[in-house]
Amino acid sequence: MNNRVLIIRHGDDPPDDRVNTYLLLRGFEPVTIRPCAGEPVPMLDETWAGSVVHGGPFSVFAEQEHPFLREEHRWISQCIEQEVPLLGICQGAQSIAYVLGAEVGPPASGLHEFGYYELTPTAAGADFMPAPIHAVQAHFHTFALPEGATLLASSELYPNQAYRYGTTTYGVQFHPEVTIEGFRRWQAADWAAYGKPGAQTRAEQDVLMLEHDAAQAAWFYGFLEQLFGSVSADPEPLALP
Repeated sequence: MNNRVLIIRHGDDPPDDRVNTYLLLRGFEPVTIRPCAGEPVPMLDETWAGSVVHGGPFSVFAEQEHPFLREEHRWISQCIEQEVPLLGICQGAQSIAYVLGAEVGPPASGLHEFGYYELTPTAAGADFMPAPIHAVQAHFHTFALPEGATLLASSELYPNQAYRYGTTTYGVQFHPEVTIEGFRRWQAADWAAYGKPGAQTRAEQDVLMLEHDAAQAAWFYGFLEQLFGSVSADPEPLALP
């Protein structure tokens, strides 16, 4: 049985996020690569059960400046064409949209989302997100909805928050994989967007994370179950948050 899932990362965060937790508890073998550090992107074959492309600081359209993005985009194209389950998170969602021909970049508003923001499902996204949730955000770029994609969720500041293309490709602008511990690291990072228009204060974030993290986790684990399923005969329970 194919159980390898390719994880593409763009930084040095430890693998304590909910994607890694889910895959391990469901019997998958996460294989993490960092193309931005020179690690090669494999060719897609029948040994891969899926892929997750994480967020990062790179502009996905800057392929000349960052040639590794071409290899990531080649991998994304292969996953889409061969209908291998694929999830893009933040920069990953922007990369999928870019591969599908959509415009990607900073919005004219100049607004940032950094903190915990409410997401509202669209009518077409009711099966994806049955009710509104608050989710982690850390971005100031966005994507246009690719032709043929279905918009699944929006926020007040960024209307394009989640989409589905076909039946096996999803992009989310937000970060449901990030735990409280992970977001604490982001709060202390030198790139934290405090003071930028649209960004929440640390005090606001501290209140919202305690109020909404468990619901975010429960929704995300349910979504991953639908997208990837399980290869374990007796899967371990998923701990929340």
